[in-house]
Amino acid sequence: MTFDFDTVIDRAASDSRKWRKYAGRDILPLWIADMDFAASPAITAALHRRVDQGVFGYGAAMPSLTQTVVDYCASHYSWKIDSAWIVWLPGLVTGLNLAAGAFGEKGDAVITATPIYPPFMSAPNNMGRETIAVPLVPRADGRYEFDWPAMERAVTPRTKVFFLCSPHNPVGRVFTRAELEQIAAFCERHNLVLVSDDIHCDLILDGLPHIPIASLSAAVAARTITLLAPSKTYNIPGLACSLAIISDAKIRQSFVRAMAGIVPEMNVLGYAACEAAFRDSEPWRQALLAYLRGNRDFIAAFLKDNLPAIKLTPCEATYLAWLDVSALKLDNPGLFFESHGVGLADGAQYGAPAGKFVRLNFGCPRATLTEALARMKRAVAAR
Repeated sequence: MTFDFDTVIDRAASDSRKWRKYAGRDILPLWIADMDFAASPAITAALHRRVDQGVFGYGAAMPSLTQTVVDYCASHYSWKIDSAWIVWLPGLVTGLNLAAGAFGEKGDAVITATPIYPPFMSAPNNMGRETIAVPLVPRADGRYEFDWPAMERAVTPRTKVFFLCSPHNPVGRVFTRAELEQIAAFCERHNLVLVSDDIHCDLILDGLPHIPIASLSAAVAARTITLLAPSKTYNIPGLACSLAIISDAKIRQSFVRAMAGIVPEMNVLGYAACEAAFRDSEPWRQALLAYLRGNRDFIAAFLKDNLPAIKLTPCEATYLAWLDVSALKLDNPGLFFESHGVGLADGAQYGAPAGKFVRLNFGCPRATLTEALARMKRAVAAR
């Protein structure tokens, strides 16, 4: 079966938050992590079947969905989980906020490493906690890693939670087993609850394995909340279906208690889409990965030949390119490229130094990406 990722779907007049940001303006939106591809045919068919039933009452995860998640973790990550460990959520940002507030007290802290997806920094503050942000450091090969001496200096007795993004958004790292073991040891040493956002784990571009950190050992799992969702991989974030996997009963109880009276019922269409994604959409995912690899490599070649001042951070996973634009010496690179017709995410919102980085979403048809890069080239030439 073949899948079409080249057709440009007109989303400008739709309810798309991504495209409505620039409504009425000639700006290509490559800012938010939302792909411009249609979902897999299996997901669309499952949604049609659910809609055709015609009744949309309160829902719950069917046993077939729960078993699908269990089977998926076993087949994709060699990770054996129990169905009782699954807690359904309407979104991973909800999960981050719940985890920030469920452990410790007001005034305690959550530690993470920047640059990082912005809710990692805002969720602790929302819950009356401090955010401790420690910069990642680039290696000689351009890949980022944790600065463990700095992490040790930053952690305090009031630090209760570690927020991990694995694979990492925005720097595109797939962490090795050795790196994950370092993270786990750090959390054990400081008695931290480890919250691992693995939402991009099925978007690994280079054939590297995804290792859920909770799968390292029962001891690591006993302090870990793993957050998963089909939303990024299968492009269904608007259907609001995510989950937490929590093996420790006490931690799971605290997490669920934090949900009480706040977190809404799950979307029944989200349940249907989730099951079809994890059970029936693997051929589509493989085709998507091949297309995304092509887009990533196209960006790398284009920058090398046309914009050598912009450096692409090695992108092992996700469809998000972390671009170093520091050589351009721009005060606000996001605003600069937006004024030239390309809507990128400015790196400062991820906790990166101002004026040095932008994030580009290459989950789009090649024609859209080609035009966006051409506009960026013209923008730099016009400076």
